[in-house]
Amino acid sequence: MVLPVVAIVGRPNVGKSTLFNRIINHRLAIVEDKPGVTRDRNYAQAEWLGHKFDLIDTGGITWQNGKLEDEIRAQAEIAIKEADVIVLLVSVVNHMTDLDERIAHLLYRTKKPVILAVNKADNPEQRTDIYDFYSLGLGEPIPVSSVHGTGIGDLLDKIVDAFPKDLDKKEEDEISFSIIGRPNVGKSSIVNKLVGEKRVIVNNEEGTTRDAVDTPFVGEDGSKFRIVDTAGIRRRGRVYEKTEKYSVMRAMAAIEHSDVVCLVLDASTGIREQDKHVAGYAHDAGRGIIIVVNKWDLPKKNSSSGKDFVQIIHQEFQYLNYAPIIFISAKTGQRLDQIPKMVKKVYKNQNQRIKSSTLNDLLLDASKLVPTPLIKGKRLRVYYMTQVSTNPPTFVVFVNDPDLMHFSYQRFLVNQLRDNFDFRGTPIKIIPRKRK
Repeated sequence: MVLPVVAIVGRPNVGKSTLFNRIINHRLAIVEDKPGVTRDRNYAQAEWLGHKFDLIDTGGITWQNGKLEDEIRAQAEIAIKEADVIVLLVSVVNHMTDLDERIAHLLYRTKKPVILAVNKADNPEQRTDIYDFYSLGLGEPIPVSSVHGTGIGDLLDKIVDAFPKDLDKKEEDEISFSIIGRPNVGKSSIVNKLVGEKRVIVNNEEGTTRDAVDTPFVGEDGSKFRIVDTAGIRRRGRVYEKTEKYSVMRAMAAIEHSDVVCLVLDASTGIREQDKHVAGYAHDAGRGIIIVVNKWDLPKKNSSSGKDFVQIIHQEFQYLNYAPIIFISAKTGQRLDQIPKMVKKVYKNQNQRIKSSTLNDLLLDASKLVPTPLIKGKRLRVYYMTQVSTNPPTFVVFVNDPDLMHFSYQRFLVNQLRDNFDFRGTPIKIIPRKRK
């Protein structure tokens, strides 16, 4: 399910970052009683009464002439464009200002739900001194105190009520997969070839694609897919341009909401450090993964070129040894038809369930192959295993002491599962639990 996005906007020094930290219950944003401290957007996932959403903290909007002010306003406008719900934060201490009115007029034009919150209402007198803000035309103002937490629950109730109802466009029998990778590896060209039209802009300049673009299409066998082309993920330390962090957020969101992720590598430039960072995002999310080597038509090859490149991939991505590898050329269309077929296969693998009786037969055979570890004179005893979820396949192993379950033995059990069942393309999670 795609999460709704909430942006907190307002003029400088009204307490946006304090409200952000209060909602996510963590001190992530820098808070200082000084205008202009937040110059960028902070992103975090929040939850209220079972409703999860992505929260964006923005820098204070001003219309002063200056490069810094222009940059902050541009950042805020990107957040406004991205948001499903906007919280306009004002301050009861300063009363309504011309800048508040100007920002309100900016938000009118978005045609999005805008919730007006009056911050710094720390005492009963201040909580009633909010009538001036009705003139902004944004409905009933909600008095809050970001410092003390007063009124935050009422604000969150209103935010949740404003969430759009049709965010998740995916149909029940549809498989969603994202195309991820560092800039300029040919992601957009792959999308265009798969869907048979020029769906996204293709340009030989890094960072051309800014947004994640959902495109439904039907495979040759009638299977339904939804493909997401994401902006290239740059290494965090090199994300400078104002729209780049926005692109990274969208790409990570696309990974989180995909069934399967296609990690695209560039055969002409080889594997770079950024590729490993991109792969790490997908692996940590627990999605099914396919490694797609694009531009295979460019390098000079011999009879062992493919085998050699596979060996390099396994060396550089040791934790992705379960991921199938496809060599393609988006330019010529070479082996491009293998992507939907492999996506369908990996999706099936990551959603399969194994009977507990079969798993425990596997455990019995595994114990004969390798003895359980002995740590500080105490031996791990494994009693039984059961599968508790899919996507990714997750197994609980009941033992005498979870602390005795060394990671090497967990890896052994994962390998046994892979040897006995087809889990190609999907990570496997093992959770040791003490038997009661």
